[in-house]
Amino acid sequence: MEAMIERCVGLDVHQETVVACVLFGPLEKKPKKSIESFSTTTSGLLKLHDWLASLEVTNVVMESTGVYWKPVWNILEDNFQLVLANAKHVKNVPGRKTDVKDSEWLAKLLRSGLIEGNFVPPEDIRDLRDLTRYRKKLINNRTAEQNRIHKILQDANIKLTSVLSNIFGQSGRKILEAIINGEKIEMENLRDMVHWRTKASLEDIAETINGRIRRHHRDMLRYHWDHMAYLEKAIEELEEQIDHCLTPYRKEVELLDTIPGVNKAGAATFIAEMGVDMSVFKSAKHLASWAGVSPGNNESAGKKNEQNNKR
Repeated sequence: MEAMIERCVGLDVHQETVVACVLFGPLEKKPKKSIESFSTTTSGLLKLHDWLASLEVTNVVMESTGVYWKPVWNILEDNFQLVLANAKHVKNVPGRKTDVKDSEWLAKLLRSGLIEGNFVPPEDIRDLRDLTRYRKKLINNRTAEQNRIHKILQDANIKLTSVLSNIFGQSGRKILEAIINGEKIEMENLRDMVHWRTKASLEDIAETINGRIRRHHRDMLRYHWDHMAYLEKAIEELEEQIDHCLTPYRKEVELLDTIPGVNKAGAATFIAEMGVDMSVFKSAKHLASWAGVSPGNNESAGKKNEQNNKR
């Protein structure tokens, strides 16, 4: 393999240790080799940083093993040119497998320019990505709690969903809170609770909430309701933090918001997942593949696997 980088290092990263193999020397000669192991604590990674700097290393490669590569990346990214390799693409030839051999193999591939790194966005985009992904999880959790409330209402023979398209809207929430609190809902109370734009009549709504609700139902509704309220508050706080992180990217958000079907929340997700610098993607096809909207291409003996092509 023809050498292209004079001083590079391959890192085999684990939860507690990092094995580093540095290859250095003239490109036309066999490189010298230096191997060391370091702890993944902050002090250990700083020692790794200083050791690489003392050897005048310029390029670093590591595999994307779980989340263990992230603290190493955070320590080294300001002073070295980093490459995050796909483990599938840099798989070593069969044989004895050791941490030293793995790090040396990575270094050899990097020295020859044979590793194409994965896209790793800047730190502020990575922070935004954590927030948007967590927001999605909380929204899913909130939906799960709402589904549980639906289930309990059906068990109590309360058919509120038959007359209200969204029982978690303004009118539905007032009625649900009254049910949870064990209040007796008269027609006058119902008139104050139901928004004037609600299509269903008060008589129909009164009929649907006349169920057989027990103390157990109210207790379960209370648990789910309180958790849903907590999740909604957490989502609101996340939205504020996401909005703050998007401050440097207002122009990009406004442009994405002009796309039909994309709102500001969607624009934040786009930026968090793909960044704003499209030059890191070779083509529109690479970008589509990264975004997960590119269909698979699985063919054998002239036949395509249509099931795998569905996304």
